[in-house]
Amino acid sequence: MGYHLIVDRKDCTGHGACYSAAPDIIDFDDQGYPVITAEPIPDDQLDFADNAVGACPERALTIEER
Repeated sequence: MGYHLIVDRKDCTGHGACYSAAPDIIDFDDQGYPVITAEPIPDDQLDFADNAVGACPERALTIEER
């Protein structure tokens, strides 16, 4: 169990604010869309993940506990 970043691909427009806010857990693909690189989110990265969610102008990111 842990926290996971979820990207809503239909809402994401590839602004890049999320991976700027959390570069240790979010990368980007060759089209500029986010790729989550740490699942579950490490405890020391939760604040960065939360910042990434808040930085997304499209609100295409969420954090879920699973």
